[in-house]
Amino acid sequence: MKKAFHNIVSFSMAILVFASTTSFTVDKHFCGKMLMDLAIFSEAESCGMEMHSHSDGDSCSLEVDPCCSDQTTAVEGQDELKVSFDSLSFDQQLFLNSFTYSYLNLFEGLPQQVVPFKHYTPPILVTDIQILDQVFLI
Repeated sequence: MKKAFHNIVSFSMAILVFASTTSFTVDKHFCGKMLMDLAIFSEAESCGMEMHSHSDGDSCSLEVDPCCSDQTTAVEGQDELKVSFDSLSFDQQLFLNSFTYSYLNLFEGLPQQVVPFKHYTPPILVTDIQILDQVFLI
């Protein structure tokens, strides 16, 4: 059970590191104010309205009246995974040191008690003394 839990935590941490370092783009194609296409890791497809005309007779060309627009959002991943201890401020270093010291001393065990007769074997009983003296607890 402990090994399975360890494997699950290790796998989830690997996925977390992979997800935090991955960069991707989200590309959206709007026709007017309506979202027509959404694409991740690629370009959004055009709706084809650049060449068609409106119902009122005006042509919808990009030069005269841009009715279609593209919006690209880039999500940058984390480049540096290791945080240097030198980049922390003095207050943060002091807090980290004191927290670590108090946390490690929290689990300091009690001294083991010395049992002087631990390694001695008990004496061999030849007869049962309670039956011999006929002493019974009621």
